[in-house]
This record gives sequence, structure tokens and C-alpha cells, in this order.
Amino acid sequence: MKEKIKVAYIYHKNNIFLTGKHFDNTYYNFFINALERNKNLEFCKIPTNDVYDCSKLNGKFDAILLWENSPFGMPNELIGIKDVKIPIICKPGDPVRAKKSIELHEKWNISGYFHFFHEDFFHELYPEHFKFKTIIFGLETSLYENVKPFKERKKDKILLSGAIAKNGCASKLISYYRSRKWNAYKFYHLRNLCYELDVVDYTSTLNHEYVNDKYPGLLEKYAAVIAAASYTTAIKYWENAAAGCLTFMEITKKNRGRHIGFEDGTSAIFINERNYKEKFQEFIEDPNNPKWEKIANEGRQHALKNLNNDKAAKSLELYIKDFIK
Repeated sequence: MKEKIKVAYIYHKNNIFLTGKHFDNTYYNFFINALERNKNLEFCKIPTNDVYDCSKLNGKFDAILLWENSPFGMPNELIGIKDVKIPIICKPGDPVRAKKSIELHEKWNISGYFHFFHEDFFHELYPEHFKFKTIIFGLETSLYENVKPFKERKKDKILLSGAIAKNGCASKLISYYRSRKWNAYKFYHLRNLCYELDVVDYTSTLNHEYVNDKYPGLLEKYAAVIAAASYTTAIKYWENAAAGCLTFMEITKKNRGRHIGFEDGTSAIFINERNYKEKFQEFIEDPNNPKWEKIANEGRQHALKNLNNDKAAKSLELYIKDFIK
């Protein structure tokens, strides 16, 4: 095999997640910045129009990387992709699109998938014979190097940020019938419950200045934050910890969150529907207890050392090698 793996990365030129100008730059920082930094990859970005002829890639690359296995952020047509004689690796898209994405598996000749999901979660959505590897990406270490010390942060409230379900019966009904499983009331069930508490400060996804790469600036204002997703963990879990926050993490059998490597009471505080109020109150009543800073520091070190983009890029490099004969 050649010293460097030549990888062609295909995505639509209008894919907002890969412009560096989206409110969430986590995907951009991994797919554009970190993969280009990997010295063992010769990474070639191919932003396309609606139609792209993949046959021109034969003999020039060792592998193809696709942004997603759905029309979202991808060209409408990939001519000749089924006849390309090199492995095709792909990030699965939003779980709500999985059923339709399965149809593209053979059409796009996909060899294997990767995401920060637990493998069991992936195979709940996709057939068991689809090859998959968990690679935890999204954390750009340089953005978290100089955060405010724990002792100088706000401690009378706990930060909750991100999407939540809209209140009101009409919104609930619309959301439910659009997707009975993948709606905000179910996917963010515990997050919605946390939102209702007086000890919680909520910041929405968009109505603030901390977008693009500025999210650490919001996190460092608070000593404690919440990361809650009821079906699977999300980038927010390791972002919150990397910012030096005491992170209350929804970790349950249902969301299989233990695979990201945090330990309850050592590097994070695990919460669920039964104990979240009690856990929050314990912090609010004794915010200056030194154990909180110790747990926050352990979580920060774990995230920065083990869950960063460069480590993820290395894991993807090795995964691609497995498919190259």
C-alpha cells in the first residue's frame, strides 16, 4: 500500500454543514479540518453540483468518503458509483432518514459506515450485515484550550442548551405524527423535563451569539451543564466536558451512553428520569464542594485526550485501511 491513503471526499457544494458558516461547526471541523491534518491521508475535497461522475475517480484514489447516505447534503445523482472499484465509506445520516437510506446502500455501493453512535444503535436502524465502526468525532481541541477556571463560573444555575420540544398540544400532535419515534418529545425527553426546572438556565440552539466555533464561550460561563439525549449520545456530551464543566449526562441502558468512556462520580454525573432532580439539587445546595471541580477536571481530561477530532481522524484512517486490498 502507498504511504499515504488517497481519499476523495464527495459532498454537495451547498452543504451548509461543510461551509464553516453553519451555527454548528462540529462536522466541518472534523470532515474538513481534521481529516486534512492527518498526515497519512491525501485528502481531496470534491464539492459537487447536483450530478457527479464518479468514474473519473477510478485509478486515482484508494477510497471514497461520502458525506451521508441520503440526498441531504449530497448530489442528487452519482453516475458510475456502483462500478467504482475502490471502497466507499459513508457517515449515516439522521436516524429519521435511515429507512430510505437503506435503499442507497447497493445503489451507491457502500462498503462500510461510521459514526459516534453505539454499534447496537446503528444496527437497530440498518441491517446486521452492514459494516459499521464507532468513531467519536466533533471535538476540536484548540477551541477548548483556554477556558475560564471552574472557580470563576456561575454556580447557582445549571446550563441546558440545544433543541427541545415546543410546548402546546398542537405542536405535540404535529411532531408525533410526522415521526412517532424521532420527534423532539421522545428523542429529548429528559432534556425537556430538565427545561422545566427553576435551577436550569436554558439557551436555545440559535437565539444567542455562541454559534459556529463560539460554543465554548457559552459553556465556560457555567460550572455545571446538562447533556441529555434519550436514544443515543451526542457531540454535546464531550463538548460540555471538554469545556471543564461538571457535566450531568443522561446515561442509560436505552441510550447506551457508557461507550463514550465517562465514569459516574469520577468524570461526570450520570442522570436519568428517576434521579435528575436529586442530582441537580445536590450540586445547587453545595456548589463549592471541591469534588465537583475534581469531577469536571477528570471529564475535561478524558474528552480532550480520548474524544478529539485528531484521534477520530486516525480511527477513520485505520478503518479505511481495513477495506483496501
